[in-house]
This record gives sequence, structure tokens and C-alpha cells, in this order.
Amino acid sequence: MPGPVLPASPQHGEWMQQALAEARLARDGGDVPVGAIVLDAAGRIIGRGHNERELHSDPTAHAEIVALRQAASALGDWQLPGTTLVVTLEPCLMCAGAILAARVQRVVFGAWDEKAGAAGSVYDALRDRRLNHRVEVFAGVDADACGALLTDFFRA
Repeated sequence: MPGPVLPASPQHGEWMQQALAEARLARDGGDVPVGAIVLDAAGRIIGRGHNERELHSDPTAHAEIVALRQAASALGDWQLPGTTLVVTLEPCLMCAGAILAARVQRVVFGAWDEKAGAAGSVYDALRDRRLNHRVEVFAGVDADACGALLTDFFRA
């Protein structure tokens, strides 16, 4: 397991089920099955997203970006302090940059991305001490279910 991570809680698993539901929507739409949700400080879902790159021919339409945009719209602010982003796959460098820019407090993710991950595997942008914001990272939550969804998609 790459990178040091914080221990997950049972609540993280409940949240991941919501992100997995989003990932299935991406799969059903013909896109890579990655899903995400954003929760406010009280634990209410304020953003949902799944990959929509194929749907919109948009290279930035990753699940995290879609969910962050929806959360920012719900709060009426691009800054999202105190929020939690839950995503089925370790965020890539682009998504990590958006997470940092939005000042998200914590990220909970499922499967590691050994090819493009930026939360502890290939890069560790979310906890880079050289930056002005660092994120709490909880990794490997329902990793088997998250990974199986991706593996099944690419095998098909």
C-alpha cells in the first residue's frame, strides 16, 4: 500500500456506497466507472459526480471535478473548507489540483491508481508540505469493490 494513510471509519464505508452508485452510472453510460460524492461538515451530500468524459467529450469531466462543481454550486462558493470528497479511485493529478484549490478538508478513496494516482501512489500532491493546503487522506475504503468495478469494465 503506497503512502501513509489515516485509518478509515465505518462511516467512510457507508459514504463509499454512494460513490459506488455513481460509478455504476458512469459504467452504464459507457464511461470508466469512477464515482464521487462531496459531503459538507455535517455529513450531508452536497455534490455527486461520475465520469462523464465520453458523454461530453470533455477531458476534465472526471467524477471528482463533476462532484466538486456541484458542491461549489450548492454552497455558492468555490472554496469548500470542512468538506469531504469520497471517490472510488485515487484522484489523478488534475483532480488533486482541484481538490487543493477548493480547500477540501479530507479525501476518502477506494482503489489505488498505481499508474496516475496523486494521493500517495505515483504522486502525493494532497499532502505535499510545499503547498499552502494539505488534505487528510483515507485510502483503501471498499478497495476490492471499487477495484472490481474497474477491472470488470476494462475486461469487457
